[in-house]
Amino acid sequence: MTLNPWLDMLNLINGFQVTQAIRVASTLRIADHLKDGARSAEKLASLTESNADALYRLLRALAGVGIFREGPDRTFALTPMGDCLRTNSATPIGGWAEHVGNTAYWQAWGHLLHSVRTGGNAFRDLHGEDVWEYRAKHPEANAIFNRAMTDMSRGGGEAIVKAYDFSSFRHVVDVGGGQGTLLAVILRACPRARGTLFDQPQVIAGAKTQLQAHGVADRCEVIGGSFFDAVPEGGDVYVMRHIIHDWEDDEATAILKSCRRAMIKSAKLLLVERTVAPPNQLPGKFSDLNMLVAPGGRERTSEEYAALFEKSGFELTRVLPAGGFNVVEARPC
Repeated sequence: MTLNPWLDMLNLINGFQVTQAIRVASTLRIADHLKDGARSAEKLASLTESNADALYRLLRALAGVGIFREGPDRTFALTPMGDCLRTNSATPIGGWAEHVGNTAYWQAWGHLLHSVRTGGNAFRDLHGEDVWEYRAKHPEANAIFNRAMTDMSRGGGEAIVKAYDFSSFRHVVDVGGGQGTLLAVILRACPRARGTLFDQPQVIAGAKTQLQAHGVADRCEVIGGSFFDAVPEGGDVYVMRHIIHDWEDDEATAILKSCRRAMIKSAKLLLVERTVAPPNQLPGKFSDLNMLVAPGGRERTSEEYAALFEKSGFELTRVLPAGGFNVVEARPC
């Protein structure tokens, strides 16, 4: 922020430009091409089959917000923030940039006024189907979403295992676990544990490759299905990362009840979610709008999670910070 309210407001209004510029840089894998050092815009244009002048203009704009560093003769290098766009970054986020900037998703945010006026889901109203139905019919969009979830899991997984002690558990069930990145991080931190990865069949299609890459495939079972119907039994901890926030209370309660039916009395339930901050503080609030626009769910306060658990057969036990998110722990009643 500056000392000029008008300029601060202008920068906020124009934030969409930064989002799309980052999306393009990620799609072109600019950061991957810079991992070994600075390169000229012309060389990067050749490597990415782009227009050299237009690419230079993109990169200098992103250098202005700290993603790249512009040097002499139109050369560019990575900054620590830009390094997060590398495919193999320890804290990747390029997949998320490509997902939120993808046309169908982007258009839904342009339909936010509909959601605010009606309380309805913008994506469904605009496209005639919800995000899950859309991704099932559009493999390219589904692949972008899967990469986004993998990046977010890999980037946040280490923070989760640092925040929460998994060492006492012997069977970890990851419900809605995507392609298994978070589960792999947990299993690597707990070499005596085994895991079960559970998600929709089209989501887990590439999971075994991910699990093999992390060296945990021999300790992990992969099961396809719907968490509205049933989830695998036998775990002593059930993990759901960024699942419950995708749904309104009735659907969220149904998912939690499915978990409760599968769980023994001594098991734990862990939700990895953002919790909504108090008034005039930012965390969780724009993510909540994202839930309104696209999946159709909501972010919740700790008190709202406690109420949701009470309706589902659980009791909230504690909330732990984990990077930019929280581990919300509950136990069966």
